[in-house]
Amino acid sequence: MPALLRQLSGLGGCTHPIRLDGHRTEYDVNTRTGEIGSVLHHLDSSSLPAGHLLVRCNNRRTTRCAACAEVYRRDTFHLITSGLRGGKGVPERVAAHPRVFATFTAPSFGPVHNRPTGPAGSVRRCRCGALHDQDDPALGTPLDPDTYDYEAAVLWNAHAGPLWRRFSIYLRREVAKCAGLTQRALREHARVSFAKVAEYQKRGAVHFHAVIRIDGPEGGDTPPPAWATAELLTDAIRAAATAARVDGPVIDGRAHAFAFGRQLDVRTIRSADFDGGQELTERAVAAYIAKYATKGAETATGALDRPLRFLAELAQLDISDHARRLIRTAWTLGARKDLEHLRLRAWAHMLGFRGHFSTKSRRYSTTLGALRDARAEWRRAQALATDGTDPDTTLVLAHWVYAGTGLTDAEAWLAETLEPAPGTEGEPTHA
Repeated sequence: MPALLRQLSGLGGCTHPIRLDGHRTEYDVNTRTGEIGSVLHHLDSSSLPAGHLLVRCNNRRTTRCAACAEVYRRDTFHLITSGLRGGKGVPERVAAHPRVFATFTAPSFGPVHNRPTGPAGSVRRCRCGALHDQDDPALGTPLDPDTYDYEAAVLWNAHAGPLWRRFSIYLRREVAKCAGLTQRALREHARVSFAKVAEYQKRGAVHFHAVIRIDGPEGGDTPPPAWATAELLTDAIRAAATAARVDGPVIDGRAHAFAFGRQLDVRTIRSADFDGGQELTERAVAAYIAKYATKGAETATGALDRPLRFLAELAQLDISDHARRLIRTAWTLGARKDLEHLRLRAWAHMLGFRGHFSTKSRRYSTTLGALRDARAEWRRAQALATDGTDPDTTLVLAHWVYAGTGLTDAEAWLAETLEPAPGTEGEPTHA
């Protein structure tokens, strides 16, 4: 049992590890002759306490694995932060580049229960006449479900990704126009970089939060031109968001087209050294975006976080009638031959959205892959320092095959006795 506890503790709190069968053998190699010598280490999965090698699932969703999602959230926090104030291979001078935090909303598909705010943040009554509490399950649900445009709502989610791509093209055009340059000439003077995350509103519609920055022609390594200001970037974003439009399918004679909603919020990001407690700071922006990088459609669907195999599974789910109708609509539309490219049945549990939740332009900052590689390299260095093995004189042969997922009941019971992984106890931190 102590050995099993040690193996489980190596998962860092992962509750759905991948189980692997196989072996790993390290041989000593003569660097002068190239001859393979004696066996230094040998690991066989059958000899491990759990009977398998257990590897973290690395799922980004909090509802699936809180520990692995916390690692993903922290990586996203560092990815966003490095693009705001440098670090992780990004020069610190980016902190002086014009950058804004923008929120792009979905259009209306019908009136819903909400909590409108008035002066000084006061909450007003909903259209239904009620003063909804912040946790009221009615929030986001239609005032009249029979007139709510469920078809357009699902198709909006399916086209939100292409709409963002169209916006990113228009944004570069608008920046060039504001600077009095052609698009080709803009490449010689400036580059627009971004990092964004998708979030579900309570009504089940996707909207985007994005950090957008203007750099010099070589990205964050070069200073932006003198004409590049946060005000110019804000004007360009508003113009591009207004112009961006994606044509959708024609269904039963009705043509669909999609554009961002009228509510567009663009705010300048100030350095934490000069905020005075009033401005939007780098840390606040990074923490906000990282929080949504580990979420899915749970805001609208509760705990539904995996694809449906049959529509009949809906009967077993504890979800709202509104979410149920959105999923049914996606399932019905997914049966149409002219919409098969949208794969709406495969993404019905996501209410039609099939894009990546967290994306960035190439030059914005480091990558999640680079952060994972750096962490793996650090662990290897720690292991080598412990056993004294020289990687230049070692040959490793390994073979692993998938054997399943998750913990047995006994393993899960033992895992609960371990200390939680850092950052996963209670409310997630933003460190």
